[in-house]
Amino acid sequence: MAQRYGGKHSPGASTPQGSGTAKTAGPNWAAKRPEGAGMRTNLLFILPFPLIWRAFTSGPVDLAFYLAAFGVLILAAWLTREGVIAQGAYDARKVAKRPAIPRKIFGSILTGAGLGLAGFAGHGLMDAILFGAIGVALHQLSFGLDPLSDKGAEGVDSFQSSRVARAVEEAEKHLTAMRGAVARTGDRWLEGRVERFQDTVRELFRTVEDDPRDLTAARKYLGVYLMGARDATFAFADIYNRTRDPKALEDFTALLDDLETNFAARTETLLADDRTDLDIEIGVLRDRLAREGVKPTTN
Repeated sequence: MAQRYGGKHSPGASTPQGSGTAKTAGPNWAAKRPEGAGMRTNLLFILPFPLIWRAFTSGPVDLAFYLAAFGVLILAAWLTREGVIAQGAYDARKVAKRPAIPRKIFGSILTGAGLGLAGFAGHGLMDAILFGAIGVALHQLSFGLDPLSDKGAEGVDSFQSSRVARAVEEAEKHLTAMRGAVARTGDRWLEGRVERFQDTVRELFRTVEDDPRDLTAARKYLGVYLMGARDATFAFADIYNRTRDPKALEDFTALLDDLETNFAARTETLLADDRTDLDIEIGVLRDRLAREGVKPTTN
């Protein structure tokens, strides 16, 4: 009888033998969001390299201009990539602070400066100005501007929005650190298991962003619990990289199961509280309408 080929690193595979669990915990691709930086930003790192050839086939003065242009364009590419990633994080959140540094705008200016230096070396001042202007315009058309304002929940004051944004930003740092630690193990199943836990945690993020009044009830989860999960992940990754101990893997996945259950329960509690608040507000409104002599129409 034909059997499906698979291994411990195959999608949907169970935990390695000896772990004591048989859960299938592949990455939750439906819940993942793209990082935002891809082929377009990578291309910016490749395009300046012909300037190296031009530099070493030119005189000393032009060589300096071409090398300077190369360095400026590489810096512009790096700033642009970081800006695109920062905007991806901003867009993924309902409550977020604008990036502290407008990286894409600076990348646009540096792109124009780099092309201007190359144009000056090869053709002269007028071409340098033209190349620089075209570079800035094309960069902004391709990547746009950075977010220039904070994003908060509608009807919530800026102070509450800022508190939520800071809390979620710090919590995201813990999740990023967990992902990096697990990636060092090279175990794809384990990376998928951590991603599933992160998806559950981000459901709590979105709930708090929808109603910043929930931040007080969720602060321990966003801070203390995630920090403990991060530290436990670091310790596990160090041990597992050295020993591949199945007992360590079993204990770590059990910890993730417990944390995931608790985070999901907290999210459900907050949502239930929100529904209770809504029911109370509706009841108060109906009583007020009744006192005013307004009755709902029936079809």
